[in-house]
Formats: sequence, C-alpha cells, structure tokens
Amino acid sequence: MKSKREFNNYIIPVEKNADYIMTIDNMGYEGEGVGKIDNFTVFVAGAVIGEKVKIKIVKISKNFAFGKLLEIIEASPSRIEPVCSIYKSCGGCNIQHIDYKAQLDFKTNRVIQVINRIGKLEEVIIHPTLGMESPYNYRNKVQLPVSNKNGEVKIGFYAARSHDIINMETCHIQDKVADIVVKLTRQWMKEFNIESYNEEKHQGILRHIMIRKGSRTGEVMVVLVTNSKDLPYKEEFIALMTKKIQGLVSVIQNINNEKTNAILGMHCKTLWGKDTITDYIGEFKFEVSPLSFFQVNSIQTEVLYSKALEYANLSGGEVVLDAYCGTGTISLFLSQKAKKVYGVEIVPEAIENAKINAIENKVDNAEFIVGEAEKVIPKLISEGVRADVVVVDPPRKGCEKILLEAISSMEPKTIVYVSCDPGTLARDLGILDELGYKTLEIQPVDMFPQTAHVECCALLKRK
Repeated sequence: MKSKREFNNYIIPVEKNADYIMTIDNMGYEGEGVGKIDNFTVFVAGAVIGEKVKIKIVKISKNFAFGKLLEIIEASPSRIEPVCSIYKSCGGCNIQHIDYKAQLDFKTNRVIQVINRIGKLEEVIIHPTLGMESPYNYRNKVQLPVSNKNGEVKIGFYAARSHDIINMETCHIQDKVADIVVKLTRQWMKEFNIESYNEEKHQGILRHIMIRKGSRTGEVMVVLVTNSKDLPYKEEFIALMTKKIQGLVSVIQNINNEKTNAILGMHCKTLWGKDTITDYIGEFKFEVSPLSFFQVNSIQTEVLYSKALEYANLSGGEVVLDAYCGTGTISLFLSQKAKKVYGVEIVPEAIENAKINAIENKVDNAEFIVGEAEKVIPKLISEGVRADVVVVDPPRKGCEKILLEAISSMEPKTIVYVSCDPGTLARDLGILDELGYKTLEIQPVDMFPQTAHVECCALLKRK
C-alpha cells in the first residue's frame, strides 16, 4: 500500500503537523503567502512576500500543502499592524496586515499572472491598480448576521469558512454609521428580549441587519431581516433609531422565512420613512431599495465606470450594447456620449429599476430589454441593429461562451469587459481572442481595499 505522502511514485517532502522554516516568495489569489519546501508549494495565510517564517503543516494534497503561521522570523517591510482588533478571527478582510501600496502591487501582479497563465495572451498592457486615497470606511452597504446565546447578543461577520459570528464593535471598512446601528440594535435586542434566528432549528425572529448609506446624500436605511411576519417592539426600535441615527430616512422589515443561506427575502415592509434611499454615481441619481444591486464602493465605482466610458471612446454617433446592464448604471454612463444604448438583463425587476433610473435622470437614448443576452443579441441583429461598442459586466462566473460568440457575430469594433474576477476575465479574453478580438489593455481598480478582490476594465478591438 502506498504511503499517504506518496503520489505516482513522488514522495511529498512535508508531513502533516510537522514544523518547517521557509521563505515566502509569492502570494496566492486569496492573499495568502506562498513558498516552497524542497520545491513543493506551501500556502500560508497571514504570511507576506519576503518573509522568513516558521510554519506547521495542517493539510496536504497532491500538488501543494497548507501551513499555519507559527512565527515570523524575518518580517517583510510591507507588513503592518492591522487596525482591526478582530482581524485574525473575522472573515471580512484578509490582507489588512499588508501596507496599502503592497496590496495594490499584489492585485496588479495577480491580474498579470492570470492573463498570462489562463488567457495565454501576450502584448497586453496591464496598468498599475488604481487605489483609494483613504482605503478605509468605504462600504456604503453592510449585511450582518445576528445571534444570541447565553444572554449575549452577537452581531458581526462570520469567521472564515464557518457560520460562527465574530462579535463586532467597530468595522474599519464599512461606514461608521453602521457601528452605531449595531450598538443600538444590540441594546434593543437585550432590553426587549428579541430572539435571534437559529438556522439549525429554523426558529427565532431576527436573522440579519442591513445598513445602507448614500455616500453623496448621507441618507441612511436600516433593514431588519426577520424569519417571521410579526416584529415585536418595532415602534421602540424605530424610536431608538430616529433619535440616534443622523440622516436616517428609512426603516424596513425584510421577511425571509425560507430555510436558506440567502440573506434577503423577496418581501419588504416599510416600517418608517421612505422605501428607498437616494445616491449618486457621477452625475446620475439612483433610488436604492433593500433589494437593489448597487456597487458598495461609490468612489471607486465612479473610477471604474469612467474608465469603461474612456475605453468605449464614444463620439456621439455610436450604438452601444450593455449585455449585463443590471439596474442600468453603466448604461446611463455610456448614454452621455452615445447615439443609442441597448441594455439587456435577465432579471425583470432590475430592468424595471433601469427604466425608472433612466426617467429619473432624463435619459431618452437608452432602451432596456429583459432576456438572456445570447438570445436577445441575435434578435436585435435580425431587426437590423448593429452595435459599434459592446460592454459586458458579468457576475463572478464570467460570460457563457455562447454569449461571447453572439457578441462577436454582431462584429462590434470595440468590446469593453468589466470584471470582478481576474480568472474568469482571463478565460473569456482568451476565447474572444480566438473569436477575433485582441485585448489591448487592462485597468485594475481596487474596489475592495483590505481584501484580495480586484475589479478590472479591459479594452478589446476587432482584429
């Protein structure tokens, strides 16, 4: 019988629970340190490039292992002390121990690596990642699970890879108003003995709280996500919030009585104030409801969309297709300089929001269509529509190949690809290269400082 440390006659040079000293020379896609022991790759969460560390091997697979950081023997100049007291236990930020310039360098290098390795593309200009002047307190929305055990009310984020709630007093990446809402909600739950939701028993009342704040308007919305239609002591909650929260315009109950990991249910009741809050991206105004998709970093969203508009290089006579238009945010940006914009989205509610947003902003050259883009595009072609520019901003899984083929059949001169995942971006750019579109340049944008996530905007031209 083969040893557990042997695969295809190759002896793995590390043993589980054994300690090793190693040097970190790279970073993984989740921000973990990466090094080699006898040419065998080991990932170490919390380690930084350039460090000499002592680790304990905790998991071994065929091609790599995971190590637990035990001691930093030689620290990297990029290492800093995290500002958050619960940083190590909370699953919210995973690279807060790295200074901000090094975070941006990591994100740029990550994009370079996947474009080369997955996309197999050459001669692509990849610009340095555009960061924030202040990379803290940038989130305009936060969703926090709730529990109470043995008389203690816990509100915070889940620990990494678990549903254990790490109790939070202050979060350094969300707007500061959220800290006050958390404190007051905890106080209200204790005073009136409000039962939290138990996901194992599917019992209890309060599941999550959600806080939204308009970055430009200062308007605040507080949402209580409940397992039940009834919410006891809601008047007392409203009185507490209206007295203490500056800018509060909306208190809403969202009902989610499904046994699911989804945070929000489909039914909302406005308990006090407005159904929505108002916010802006650039000069465009948006009404944001509890169920609306709206980018959580308003400052960097404007940077990202401005880059998309720059890459589209519109002169006023072009027809533009926005293949994942959502609630119409990018479509409205493009409408400033386009002759006509067609926005396509599979979610009917999002299209209704997009139409309302167009009316609110007096945009009359945007048309929004419900449906799958790979089906809508051939229909538009049959009706004589030809797009000069196509913009895609797909979910993390990227675009289906059939959609990329439909886009190429329209023969636009320019494709602008906005992506929240460099890996699927690289894969899709490789497919588009085979379909006749050359990637010229990519601009990474740091939408989520202190985390390993990075957004990109890519410019492609028809060969």
